[in-house]
Amino acid sequence: MNKKPTTYWRTNLKYLAILLTIWFVVSFLFGIILAETLNQYQIGGFPLGFWFAHQGSIYAFVILIFVYVYLMNKLDKKFNVDEV
Repeated sequence: MNKKPTTYWRTNLKYLAILLTIWFVVSFLFGIILAETLNQYQIGGFPLGFWFAHQGSIYAFVILIFVYVYLMNKLDKKFNVDEV
């Protein structure tokens, strides 16, 4: 039995789980649950909790997309399934 596809998808799912957890922490925990605590600090004149709820989660999501693309390109090359 070839373990190559199983290892590839397991690694892919691990990347997804880690990146989605980071996004959850930034958007839900920082933007909603911990917003009042974070509002003690300011960034650009706005309370930090407000900033995470309205801007931070979007920035984090875009950054995580680029991180996922980078990780998947590296994984594809490792398993020799990259595009030519």
